[in-house]
Amino acid sequence: MIERVERVERVARPGTHAPARQRFQCGAAILTAMLAVVLVATLASAMLWQQWRGIEVETAQRTRVQSVWILTGALDWARLILREDARQGGADHLAEPWAVPLAPARLSTFLAAEHGVAMADTPPDSGEDAFLAGHIEDLQARLNVTNLLQNGQLYEPATAAWARLFKRLNLPVSELTALQRNLQRAYDTAASSDVKPKAPLRPQVVSDLLWLGLSPATLQGLRPFVTLLPARTPVNLNTAPPEVLMACIPLLDLAQANHFVSVRALQPLSTLADASKLLGRPDIVLQEAEHAIASRFFGVTGQLRVGTATLQEHSILQRDGMMVKTIGRTREALTDTPPVASDTSDTSDTSGASDESDPLVTPTDSVDPVAPQPDNP
Repeated sequence: MIERVERVERVARPGTHAPARQRFQCGAAILTAMLAVVLVATLASAMLWQQWRGIEVETAQRTRVQSVWILTGALDWARLILREDARQGGADHLAEPWAVPLAPARLSTFLAAEHGVAMADTPPDSGEDAFLAGHIEDLQARLNVTNLLQNGQLYEPATAAWARLFKRLNLPVSELTALQRNLQRAYDTAASSDVKPKAPLRPQVVSDLLWLGLSPATLQGLRPFVTLLPARTPVNLNTAPPEVLMACIPLLDLAQANHFVSVRALQPLSTLADASKLLGRPDIVLQEAEHAIASRFFGVTGQLRVGTATLQEHSILQRDGMMVKTIGRTREALTDTPPVASDTSDTSDTSGASDESDPLVTPTDSVDPVAPQPDNP
């Protein structure tokens, strides 16, 4: 009897579990809506990220291309300065226009100039403003690695000069001996085919001297005073620092070298006879093959900063008469923004140009590596 009453109550109330089913269906709908929102948000964020990434990549590429063209224009400007200096003739010294460095300057002061008045519309605190800096230096103010060899043999005046430089800088002479031996092996054209593969590679830049026997510490100490040029060069006595003067002029001490530098700053040398007179040492004889008062090879360093990106370029220029051409070029992106470096002796690279037909145009972006050409038989 009791079971029948319960059965009748259940039949009389068929919707007893309906609210529970409705709550289940409502929860499933909310979960589906949340999943749809998450999916849409994920797709939208992915699309926005892809768009942002594309914009950033395009901006970086555009900035790089613009920076390269600006630095190329600055290099052509340097070539024009050296060409005008050649038009004037005479000696090359540190009081000439090419030796005046360009301090970091806002590029808008060059591009927005009108009638001789700079019109800078860009706010001074603009993060995307561009700053250009650079300088030209005389590479013949340094000792040339190529001078160490003549006709495949060690050249005694050059080896003596390098020995004096090593002594002045307190560098190990054993490394100089190893450098000379390996350099001679690298340029030994008479070696047999069995011995040739064991010879070191010929250096293309100053950094390559590491595999010829120099340690990193020794190379770091030598960098301001040595270079690697494609031809034998004399030292320009008008631009050489005291350390190089003591190396290339026998019997010259530090006090005399400093006096020489201070006097030539007031009155640049016009001839080697002027240099001999300034030295006042009859026992010191200057040779035209080792000493000069003019130069053919120059280094150009340019640095461009756009926002937080900094691009620096080093180039080597060769001047023959009125022709100024680029023979080596290297470019690097800097993480920090240090002062413009003064070392253009290392010019390996990937992005140089050379044009002999027009001395003021650098049309390509390919490399012309600096390879020394010692006098071989």
